[in-house]
Amino acid sequence: MMHATSSHGGTQAAAAGTHQSTEGKGMAVRDRVGLLDIIRGYVKRGAPRTSTTLRGVIDLARADRDKIDSIGRRVQRMAHRHPERPAVRDARRGLSYFALNQLANRWAHWLREQGVGPGDGVALLMENRVELLAAVTATIKIGAIAGLLNHNQRGEVLGHSLGLIAPRVILVGGECHEAFDSVRDDAAAKSAVLAWLADGDDAPVPEGQTDLDVASAMLSAADPAEVDRIKAGQPAFYIFTSGTTGMPKAAVMSHTRWLRAMAGIGLASLRMRPSDVFYCPLPLYHNNALTLAWGAALGAGAELYIARKFSASGFWEELRAADATVFCYIGELCRYLLLQPERNTDRDHRVRAAIGNGLRPELWEAFQNRFGIPHINEFYGASEGNLAFTNTFNVPGSCGFCPLPYAVVDFDASEEMPVRDKRGWMRKVKRGQVGLLIAEVSDKAPYDGYTDASASEKKLFRDVFVEGDCWFNTGDLVRDIGMRHIQFIDRVGDTFRWKGENVATTEVERAIDMRDEVDESVVYGVEVPGADGRAGMAGLLLHEGAAFDGKVLADHLCEQLPAYAVPVFVRLLSRVETTGTFKHRKVDLKKAGFNPARSDGDPIYVLKDREQGYTPITDGDIQAISSGTLRL
Repeated sequence: MMHATSSHGGTQAAAAGTHQSTEGKGMAVRDRVGLLDIIRGYVKRGAPRTSTTLRGVIDLARADRDKIDSIGRRVQRMAHRHPERPAVRDARRGLSYFALNQLANRWAHWLREQGVGPGDGVALLMENRVELLAAVTATIKIGAIAGLLNHNQRGEVLGHSLGLIAPRVILVGGECHEAFDSVRDDAAAKSAVLAWLADGDDAPVPEGQTDLDVASAMLSAADPAEVDRIKAGQPAFYIFTSGTTGMPKAAVMSHTRWLRAMAGIGLASLRMRPSDVFYCPLPLYHNNALTLAWGAALGAGAELYIARKFSASGFWEELRAADATVFCYIGELCRYLLLQPERNTDRDHRVRAAIGNGLRPELWEAFQNRFGIPHINEFYGASEGNLAFTNTFNVPGSCGFCPLPYAVVDFDASEEMPVRDKRGWMRKVKRGQVGLLIAEVSDKAPYDGYTDASASEKKLFRDVFVEGDCWFNTGDLVRDIGMRHIQFIDRVGDTFRWKGENVATTEVERAIDMRDEVDESVVYGVEVPGADGRAGMAGLLLHEGAAFDGKVLADHLCEQLPAYAVPVFVRLLSRVETTGTFKHRKVDLKKAGFNPARSDGDPIYVLKDREQGYTPITDGDIQAISSGTLRL
């Protein structure tokens, strides 16, 4: 048996976590007793909705890939048992579970008439609205796979995603005609049946497309027979990666994984009830929305309210109008809400819980206190992954608890590979240390992967602790904080090495974001001629009207961070490029580096002297850095 080995010791992997912000240090030293006290206190208070929690745990334990069960079957069951309950709503219309099931059934019969069958792809290009959820339900009811396209994409990127779905049918919302026109001539589009759905207006049906509402109006609303033949292990969706480091990949989401999320997070962790209203401001092409939000609502027979788009200024007004009790978030969404002017209505809502991922520890308390949210249910998971953590016990700063087999292993950031010992085995880090999170692949925790088999295999480690075992590489660095809880630290590709130490970009961003004049920060590593590793560079979006003081910022960062983690360069951004789910696009920033000629006019500063602070970079500075006469 042969393995890649590393000459770096195990202490290197923990470097990203040994010099943390005050929040990070608190979590790092939290011992097992401390977490146990939190859990005991939670139980002692009489954990609310315990019957719902128990039901979720039972459903989670019963999940079986070979069992006849599916998301469509769950929609049908709710429609037959509680037809009058509201199922889904947006600003324009709402559907009961009976009406949702009837509409989905008619569309499912139309799809079948177009030759769509089990395993076929159906591409859905629509913005958030009730009809998109009905189209997803229709597709999966006949065993087909719903490909949720990112409606923000255009041209080559959208065409690439469309090709991965290989659709028999493409359903386009009237609001996305421009996006579809950019790929109309692609082979995947030309070979598919084209359907169209109006967006609540009288826009004409485009040439070559079929009005789905009209074509299906007279079709049967009976439940398709295929529902009773679909096994839980079959694919349900294609969820696309954000494409921040290359072309998007299509992660396969099975019914099993969706149903487990419904049970483990929606019922056991969030303890949803029929009286709840789940407000979803995230795009349905993202798993936080399609799986967590919809799964939580459907599992309890509650209502899902779908916002068309996220609006920081209009968020609470729409949430109150929806009478929501739960909402989902991405960490950046919470920061955008905190940046809004404080209002005396900030706590005027019925929200009892928020669920999401990426809420930074330094924002956690401020967000929870300002908006009066009792339970922050941070979770950890990935569209292509095979496990999830959920903050059931409301532990501040934690991604939560996971009952499935996982390990946090020693990691070499310079090689971007886990460390193997002389025998070829990986080794786990100690509690409080940072390492790579990996998850065991087994019958109980299967790996569905991507549509691309080679891309799927690249995410797996084999022969990790014993010969023949298989583990999924999450690509994330986390801290093991004990009691099977973790704290997220950084993405592997974002952590870089400088002056022989590992620098976690999220830790640097946390320190920068403490400054009132900074609205948003993006930290990344850039190549420096003749230097080992990458120098830290911070892109800053300043608050409107705020001035940049290089001395003040340098003093602050030198106080908050170890010397090697203080960014060498600063770029004042005119805007921050993000994906539809608020992930930063760092590729172009890394390519531009610290050269003002490639910064689109953004000012660039360099830290040559910590006493002087950040000063504007000059041509002489660049020459000195390139020649090695200026050592950073």
